[in-house]
Amino acid sequence: MKDRSPARLVFNVANHILLLFLGLICVLPFIHVISISLSSAVEASANRVLFWPREFHVFAYEWLFRKPEIWVTLRNSLLRVVVGYCVNMVLILITAYPLSKDNNNFKQRTAYVWFFFFTMLFSGGLVPSFLIVKYTGLMGNFLALIIPSAVQVWNIVLMLNFFRSVPKELEEAAFLDGAGPIQTLFNIYVPVSLPAIATISLFVVLGHWNAWFDGFLYLNDIRSFPFQTYLRSMVASTNMGGITNMLEIEDILKLSDKTVKAAQITLGAVPIFIIYPFLQRYFVAGIVIGSVKG
Repeated sequence: MKDRSPARLVFNVANHILLLFLGLICVLPFIHVISISLSSAVEASANRVLFWPREFHVFAYEWLFRKPEIWVTLRNSLLRVVVGYCVNMVLILITAYPLSKDNNNFKQRTAYVWFFFFTMLFSGGLVPSFLIVKYTGLMGNFLALIIPSAVQVWNIVLMLNFFRSVPKELEEAAFLDGAGPIQTLFNIYVPVSLPAIATISLFVVLGHWNAWFDGFLYLNDIRSFPFQTYLRSMVASTNMGGITNMLEIEDILKLSDKTVKAAQITLGAVPIFIIYPFLQRYFVAGIVIGSVKG
């Protein structure tokens, strides 16, 4: 029977108001940015745009999509997400599986777990990371965006904790049928671990898509930049740049630096808003289940 006491009612109302307030704090800034990107240069420059476009138009997006660098860097980012995701997930799965065993089956498990966990607490820092990339010949190479972050310890911890919650009887039955460790991992553990895999997939995809700093550090040519690095360089600049013909000179009358930057920020966030709804139903379950056992 539900508690209908006045105290419970007050708590529910206060809880809903608080959650609504927190939700608005998260959503309204993004709505504001979208509204600026869809407003005229005059209205945006005068700071008269709040949460609804004023003098609606899409000139900022038209101007951006005419720049070839947008499409090249977008392709670079999509390639980075696909390759990085495959590398990360394979390493996460094949590392988490043996580390999820108890000490009777894997006597050195504790030492390896602490070896990985230590890297979460202490890192070499920016300069050693840069020197490693430089002296391994990865400077200016696409792989410089993939290899340094190939082993993601936090995601390995989540995955091994989920694996420890899988009934041991499933693995024993697979071994009795003649399956080896690799077969057991990909035929037994992976299919029953979809919530955790979906959750970690979201972390991995977000990490690769949003990363921009490593592109600045390790890549020299702007056409090899990932999308976020290119957008960051444009947003950080003091003008729109690249105005070389009469058509773009005419565009300057319709655009402002503010509307273009708002459009760039919106473009950078759109793919995540597309991907997240497909993984959201797994997200909470994966995090909760993956944190039950240590």
